[in-house]
Order: sequence, then C-alpha cells, then structure tokens
Amino acid sequence: MNATLDPKRTARSQPSDAAVESFAVPTWMHWLSGWQHKHRDSAIGLGNFDTRLAEDAIAQVDIKAPIYIAGLARSGTTILLELLAEHADVSTHQYRDYPPVMTPWLWDRWLSRVPESKEDAKERAHGDGISVTSRSPEAFEEVLWMAFFPDTHNPSRSNVLNETTKHPQFETFYREHIRKLLAIRGGSRYVAKGNYNLMRLEYLLKLFPDARFLLPIRDPVWHIASLMKQQTLFEAGEQAHPRSLEHMRRVGHFEFGLDRRPMHTGDDDAIREVQDLWKNGREVEGWAKYWAMVYTTVANQLDASPALHRACQVIRYEALCKHSEQVLNAAYAHCELEVDAPVIHAAAARLKLPDYYQPAFEASELDLIRRITWPTAARFGYTD
Repeated sequence: MNATLDPKRTARSQPSDAAVESFAVPTWMHWLSGWQHKHRDSAIGLGNFDTRLAEDAIAQVDIKAPIYIAGLARSGTTILLELLAEHADVSTHQYRDYPPVMTPWLWDRWLSRVPESKEDAKERAHGDGISVTSRSPEAFEEVLWMAFFPDTHNPSRSNVLNETTKHPQFETFYREHIRKLLAIRGGSRYVAKGNYNLMRLEYLLKLFPDARFLLPIRDPVWHIASLMKQQTLFEAGEQAHPRSLEHMRRVGHFEFGLDRRPMHTGDDDAIREVQDLWKNGREVEGWAKYWAMVYTTVANQLDASPALHRACQVIRYEALCKHSEQVLNAAYAHCELEVDAPVIHAAAARLKLPDYYQPAFEASELDLIRRITWPTAARFGYTD
C-alpha cells in the first residue's frame, strides 16, 4: 500500500488518485488475514505450535531491554523505528511478516524457500515521503494484543493496561514471540513501534523491568494538521477500496479512516466528547481534545511513577529534526545502543521538518488548538 502526494498540497487538500489507489489490498492477503482475524484461538494455537518447532533455536535466546517506540500517529514514530532498525543488534517486525504474524518461525521458513524478486522501494500509503520494501520495519505487534485483549480497541471501555494487569497466557506467548523474532533476525535487542502502547507503558515495564521507551511528541498545531490530512486520505482510500477498511481493522490500525477509534484513556466523559466532536464534523476541536487527553494521560503516568519516568525518554519531533545529532545521540544512549559518530551524522542528514504539506488553519482554529492543547504541551517543554 503505497502513495504519492503532490508536494504543494495543504493538510486540507484532497488526496491524489495515486494515493487513493495505493489502498488496494491483494486478494491473497485479504483472505489469509481474514482467516487469522476470524479464528483467533486457532491462530494462537498455531503460534504455540510454531514455538515448539522453534524450541531448539530459541533455547538460548534472552530478551534484554526491549525498546518500545510509542506516540500518537504522525509524531515521528516511523522514522525512529527505521533508524533504530538499522542497528546491527536490533530485530523488528517487517512488512513481510504479515499476515501470518502469529507464526513467524514457520512463515520465515516458507519465505526462505521462495525466490526473492528485486524490489524497488515505494512510498507507503501515508504519503509522507517514507519509502518501504517488504524488509522495512513495521508495526505488527497489535495483531498479538488484539488476539489476547479483544476489547483493546473498544472506545467504550478503558484501554489502559497497567501494573495490575495480569494475562499469563498472553505474557508467555508474547515473550516466546519476541524470542522467535530475535532468532529469525539474528539480533539481540527487540524494537517495536506501537502507538497504542501509550496506554500500556506500565504493563510493559512490569513485564520487562529493563525496557526502554521512546515517546515522540509533536507541536500540536502541526500534529493536528498531519492527523487531519491522514484522516482525509484514509477515508478516501477505504471508500474506494472496501477491503482496505478490513485490512486496517485486522492490523489494528484505528487511528484514521471510516472506523476511526480514539484510545480510551480511562476518562469516559472525555472520550465521549471527542467522539461527539468528530461525529458532528468539528475535526479541529476533536483532534485537539484528543491530543490533550492522550498526552495528559502520558504526562500523569510519568509523574506518578519514578521507575517509568526513568525508563522513558520524550522526544520532541521538532528537536529531532532541527537538532538531530544531539537528540539521536541521547536516544541511542537511553536505549543502550552503541552507535558511531559517522552513523549518527548520516542519520541526522535524513531528518528534516515536513515540506510536502502546510497547515491550513484559520486564526480562530489556531486559537482553539492552542487553548485546548497548550497546558499539556507545556508539560513537555513547549512554549507558546
């Protein structure tokens, strides 16, 4: 699913025909992912069988300080994932791992027998200048979370998992899944991008006390402009290609589109307000309320837990783009990944603020965004 956008477009422009067409889903992927999604218990059973087949290969594989990249969509999570995935010690999910995410060992054995054809990197469906191949890192953990936590995307119930959460079956499956990926990719450090992990930070730290978290955040004006642009794109793509709506549901991508679902942070009134604003076409206000709700929850979690605060590093997107070497050095150090200065320099050269669209807010909308989001943004170092 790839896209090309006109670089002169604003955040409120209609997507190009090429961008919409990129939402087409191959038939084989549609049917295989549909079976896995519909028969979750069977898929979990196959995953356990997959682990038994990999038993010898993962016997000596330990999970050391897994790294989690979590932020609202469009905050810089993907570029952080791509940069970390280039490290020799890192293993991640890749595009080629889907649909059979539950059985990575068997799927990798199959793929190793299939001749690889030459691939040209193509811009992904988001139309954000990031080009990918089947071996590019991607976020597919959500398939596992949905299989074991069926209500994890139910906007009428809290989606927060914390230090009191217990699910032994999931925890065993999840650890074995990570060990299989480490064995398959030959790495010693697991890295995962997952926007919804913002509501699972405490639970993940409970599972892995040595875990490291990178939490990107973005200036709310630009962030909301980007979120709105994606919403327009995904609505158009899913209307033109109905299979893509099911695809997004199956991979756990509810951030945008016809089945947009906000994360429930535990505040029933706040989530209903966001949904009502979106339902009534008040997109700017709805996104502003949502941004403030999510990042206020994150700030409160960090303030309440010294251990979680130490495990997390907040990365402001603007600083990542403007002061790239400094921010990247700090991020790699936080993750305990050794990186040479030339590598940091080369990575920094790839980072820049977006120039393929511009926010198109009226003065009253800008005032609305600032009024709603700025008390929260200030907690993360933003100044008006």
